[in-house]
Amino acid sequence: MTTFRMFARGSRGFTLIELMVAMVLGLLVAAGIVTVFASTSSSNKAQNQLAQLQEAGRFAVTRIGTDLRMTNGQYCTNTGGVAKVASGGEALDHIRSPKVYAKKLIGPAGPVSGAFGDVTTAWGAGSYPAAPTAPYTMPSFLFMRGYDCTLTACLPVDPHTAISTIPAMGTALNNRVKGADVLTVRYVNPAAGWTIGGTGSTLATATSSAAIASITLNPLAGEPPVSHAANGDLFMLADCSNAQIFPATASSTGLITPLANTTDGFGTGVANLPTSQEPESAPKVFDVNRDFQTVTYYLKLVSVNNDGQAPFTGALMRRVNGGTAGRGGSEDELVRGVERLDFRYGVQDDNGKTSFLSAKDVDASTSCPPGELNAITTTGCLWRGIKSIEVSLLMDGQTPLYTLTGDQLNYRYSADTNTGLLPPSGHAIKPSDQGFPNELLRREFSVLVPVRNYNP
Repeated sequence: MTTFRMFARGSRGFTLIELMVAMVLGLLVAAGIVTVFASTSSSNKAQNQLAQLQEAGRFAVTRIGTDLRMTNGQYCTNTGGVAKVASGGEALDHIRSPKVYAKKLIGPAGPVSGAFGDVTTAWGAGSYPAAPTAPYTMPSFLFMRGYDCTLTACLPVDPHTAISTIPAMGTALNNRVKGADVLTVRYVNPAAGWTIGGTGSTLATATSSAAIASITLNPLAGEPPVSHAANGDLFMLADCSNAQIFPATASSTGLITPLANTTDGFGTGVANLPTSQEPESAPKVFDVNRDFQTVTYYLKLVSVNNDGQAPFTGALMRRVNGGTAGRGGSEDELVRGVERLDFRYGVQDDNGKTSFLSAKDVDASTSCPPGELNAITTTGCLWRGIKSIEVSLLMDGQTPLYTLTGDQLNYRYSADTNTGLLPPSGHAIKPSDQGFPNELLRREFSVLVPVRNYNP
């Protein structure tokens, strides 16, 4: 009996109060662990987003800069000018620009025309000249043109309403991002074209004149095959002094025959045909529709989760030659997480001072440096006087982080008039106006790109 009582007393359990105290202590410890884990996880997500954002931003400004540096490039007729004696007897330099013998340089892209048929100002639009009726020098506005966009409109015009198929602005999937600029530049692909002379391609002239009768392609090592010369395309003959763009037929064997007729050119006769150039320093021939590249940058709304649903983010798009596959064209999504895209254009005045203008101001200016020979218009002439381009990007982390505090949500975007750190609601163009959530990490990236082929 004594032994049983001692055994029972020794095996007695915890009281209810002791169990409750133990549970409370356990919950406190667990809560602390969960809090530390949540804080660490949130901090880790923010750091990962920031690292990805930094990498994407650096890539974006580098890729844009590569194209902007090539703006106005025309094989080796890129810099300097062609001397012309003025009325006072002085020889003044003029911008080197191709002479165009083709009616259909611009216009809707098609099988026989539209070499510059994407994001292009149509002949006769606004103050731009009517379609030329005789061979002309390619005007400055066809080399570069920008568009400044607010939440509701773009200046000088909306690129969606030009000769273009880029999306309209909006907040739905695949719309162009509201408040983001658009820029189109053109340059000759330096890796393209066929060398004339030596063991390469040959050029034949008419017996009675210097007009070019035909060009026979014979690709050298590393040059494109003759199949790249498509029948009905426009072609450009260029050397280090001059360039000429002309309509032509192209056979499957690579025989290019310039056309002089009222359909594609400006009529019959030697005056409406390209001529053999002097001094013909390192001449080459290019397929204009393929090789004279039209590159457009804009932002498009895409789904972060690729399911067509919110949350949305902005994708930086690079569109080449209207996005037409098989003709040197493409439309590629370079990087995601881009909310804002702004361009400012650096122009140097007579005193050597550089000021930065909007696209509207550049487009409207008629006070330009020496222009191209026999210019058909002064409208848009300053687009060839751009010395540098300032690019601004606002990047975000794409995936909302609802644990971000007020200070972490603040950001700066110097392309706006306010330059301080402000919350999303304090900016002129708010993320919510563009279809983006506020709860994102945001950082600004900017770069000043010199235009390599600037004509002084």
